[in-house]
Amino acid sequence: MVEREALVVSHWFHSGEDGEPYSATIRLTGRRVGHDGQPKPGDTFSQEDQVEGIVPRTGPISIASWVYGLQPGEWAVTAELIRHQSGRSTEGWRRARTERVPRARWSWRRWNVVTGDEQPVATRWAMLAPLARTPAVVPGVFTLLAIMAIVAAVVTQAILLARANISLGSALSVTLPATFLGILGAKLWHAFLHPGPWRTSLSGWSVDGFLVVAPVVGIAALLMFRLPIGVFLDATAPGIFFAVAIGRVGCFFTGCCAGRCTASRWGVWSSDRRMGARRVPAQLLESAAGLTIGIVALVLVLANAPGVSGLVFVATIAVYVVVRQFLLRVRAERREFSWRRSGLVTSRKP
Repeated sequence: MVEREALVVSHWFHSGEDGEPYSATIRLTGRRVGHDGQPKPGDTFSQEDQVEGIVPRTGPISIASWVYGLQPGEWAVTAELIRHQSGRSTEGWRRARTERVPRARWSWRRWNVVTGDEQPVATRWAMLAPLARTPAVVPGVFTLLAIMAIVAAVVTQAILLARANISLGSALSVTLPATFLGILGAKLWHAFLHPGPWRTSLSGWSVDGFLVVAPVVGIAALLMFRLPIGVFLDATAPGIFFAVAIGRVGCFFTGCCAGRCTASRWGVWSSDRRMGARRVPAQLLESAAGLTIGIVALVLVLANAPGVSGLVFVATIAVYVVVRQFLLRVRAERREFSWRRSGLVTSRKP
């Protein structure tokens, strides 16, 4: 039996200049190239993806679509757009005028989506479909920057602890288990916030989980090894926020934690992995906040201020929590427990 595969294709359209936010349907049709005679199951497809929360005056919008259960090979794919104005009935949507939309290609030089060639699209193994190229998204960059963030945090911590005569071995005996279990906490907290299929629930991270679990584990380890808790936590604070600054850049280029669509000139064209548009740069704002907090924490630790061990750690965490609550409000994502859904719903998920 031939293994079914998937294809990923992106199209784009203009958001329009007037009106309120609206929804749209992308209607995809495809036929396997080189097939002659009567089509067999898996040789053709028709799929409709529903898109919510399109904001006028935001310029070009790109939509990436995933189609599963196909025969391997190259496919000729076309797409039509149906715009649904607010207040129309479902029957009115069906009678709405459709418009052909072109293939999308990303230009890093112009930092915008441009029209791509209407060439057949090759299928790929379904498990690798989420890694397909989509506008403004660089798969894998988050992993690279996450590693760099951990290294930056550990190096900063080691340098500051050396000033307090705490050896690298002692530092790592606390930092490594705290980091590992903190990452596990971040993964589990993300799954709690995004209930659903396990592959989807475990596909991301939540920094809140890390900031709760890692300090608890770290303090327990410090008590066990009889190391100074306040001094250790203060020396750790700058590195944590340098890691946040680096990691959020990775989020920006991989499309996670994306901001809401906006018509403001301060918006930055970016993607949530599926819909590319001008958005509030929520990830970059959090990166800047992390860098600022990290620098302030570093200066305070080096200056031995305010003189109370552990206060720098507590104060910087508190400031970050407040800033983060503000930034969560400008994200496109809506957590399930808040009774608000995500701004983009599709008939199939990668």
